[in-house]
Amino acid sequence: MPTLSELLSSFDGEQGLLLPDSWRQGRTAYGGVLSALAVAAAMQNHAGVLPPLRAMQVTFIGPAAGLLRFVPAVLREGKSVVNVGVDVYSDDALAARLSLVFGRARDSAVAHDFAGELPAKGPAAYRDFDMAAMPFAPAFTRNFQMRPAGGAMPVSAAEIPELLTWIRHRDASGVDPAVALIAMGDAMPPAAFTSFQAAAPISSITWNVELLDPSPQGEWFLLRSFSQHAADGYSSQDMQVWDEQGRVVMRGRQSVAVFA
Repeated sequence: MPTLSELLSSFDGEQGLLLPDSWRQGRTAYGGVLSALAVAAAMQNHAGVLPPLRAMQVTFIGPAAGLLRFVPAVLREGKSVVNVGVDVYSDDALAARLSLVFGRARDSAVAHDFAGELPAKGPAAYRDFDMAAMPFAPAFTRNFQMRPAGGAMPVSAAEIPELLTWIRHRDASGVDPAVALIAMGDAMPPAAFTSFQAAAPISSITWNVELLDPSPQGEWFLLRSFSQHAADGYSSQDMQVWDEQGRVVMRGRQSVAVFA
């Protein structure tokens, strides 16, 4: 079972990659690692060193199975911002399309942070939870150490659809911090899954991310997702990621297909 560090050590987006089963969710690739590999491919392909990653928009189009190829293209390169598109192909079929925004830091008189306090104690206050042992858990969850820190549990018929969990990679040594965070950022099931009375399929459609800290430090990160609205077989959820110092390092929104 290769860790993220091992997976990226020989990664070449142009040649393609047969993703190991341990990084899959059912018949498709886990969306977090697929997105992280696309970011890594964009960094590899650029002639120079890209500025820090600031934002990402992902559309999951079809199953990501078989040989995965990553085709990045610079859409525009300005003085501060570089826009890169990445198409991900599963064999010859388009599996995902990403829009990445890399941006250089600039002097600014505007600086504020109203993220609020860390909504849980630190990771040492909670016990490990073997998500992979649950009958409906996808294979990729074995790549993470998880410690639930509040909210509800999956398939618990919860009235408040919220997940709150400390997570870290089994091994992300040598991986760009932003790439490692993207690979982790979608590791929890969609928050609407807590409202299920029995396990049923659920699938991410889009994932929009803003990196507030483009070089996040540390191993443990607190992931929170909250389903703000669900109807007609779709859920819209809000997502945040905190570091151990209590700073929000990433925010996200996700559209999810619900088959229950």
